[in-house]
Amino acid sequence: MRSRYSAYALGLGDYLMQTWHVSTRPESIDLSTEMQNGKWIGLTVKASHELINTAGDKAEVEFVARYKPHAGPASRLHECSRFVKEDGQWFYVDGDLYES
Repeated sequence: MRSRYSAYALGLGDYLMQTWHVSTRPESIDLSTEMQNGKWIGLTVKASHELINTAGDKAEVEFVARYKPHAGPASRLHECSRFVKEDGQWFYVDGDLYES
């Protein structure tokens, strides 16, 4: 989760695509507008756990990421993300957003 946050903050779209599970990966990702309009300012991992009965190959991470646009107040992205481990590597699958 932390590496994917860092990739968003640094505009590393290729890394995000490589760590996104093939079953839910978009065809492309363009971070250029995000990078021009502000910056990510912090990540707090609230909880993480492996899912029961999955032999350690599935996990969830609840986090809050903060973003500051050039104009206007900062905003928060609060999500519970799901990951799957394949061949020793974790991949982002999807997530549920919490209402702010």
